[in-house]
Amino acid sequence: AGAAAEARFISSAKGKGLFATKNIRKGETVFVERPVVSSQFLWNALYNYRACDHCLRALETAEENAQRLLGKSSLVLPHPEHCSIRKDLHQQCPRCQVTYCSAECRQAALEQYHQVLCLGPSRDDPTHPLNKLQEAWRNMHYPPETSSIMLMARMVATIKQAKDKEWWIKAFSQFCSKTANEEEEIVHKLLGDKFKGQLELLRLLFTEALYDEYLSRWFTPEGFRSLFALVGTNGQGIGT
Repeated sequence: AGAAAEARFISSAKGKGLFATKNIRKGETVFVERPVVSSQFLWNALYNYRACDHCLRALETAEENAQRLLGKSSLVLPHPEHCSIRKDLHQQCPRCQVTYCSAECRQAALEQYHQVLCLGPSRDDPTHPLNKLQEAWRNMHYPPETSSIMLMARMVATIKQAKDKEWWIKAFSQFCSKTANEEEEIVHKLLGDKFKGQLELLRLLFTEALYDEYLSRWFTPEGFRSLFALVGTNGQGIGT
């Protein structure tokens, strides 16, 4: 039958768009793709919404979800056979214990970015540079959440780990870019009125946690603002 939609380049200002290739029926899947990088919202994770650290699929059963949200540990849901969560397939990173929905996701994360970002035994250490970065982000970006600094961290880690670094840089540069004024507007929208001071604090923490000579431009004030605006423009938040 073929896909119901395809991605086409529109312009450098707009980037790519999704165009229907045929009439689409109600309920039909329009388009499926893997995100280049994804990351759970930080407050969402702090509140124990358990999700696969790579693909973000839920890790708790429907019954556990209802028990947690209602605060009733005795709640029993009928028809557990209709719940698709397969706990027997879940795996953890042996070093830092983040959880994945499957061996495939654990391996994919390890191959793409997790070697650089794995906190190992420092997972709960508030002085670790990556934890300091996440704490600063949470203090600037309260729910309802629209983005995460960890998307940018995973972008850097992906390039750090990649054999073909240029391929990834090209992949990220395909997303639409903005003028300096437009970038400022996006950062302002994400961080609020104190955005200039907050952006600089995030840049310093980001540099402390992730600096890489090959990507040195991303760590300059202009480059970091561009990276921030790239995520702000092209990121897609999904609430569950």
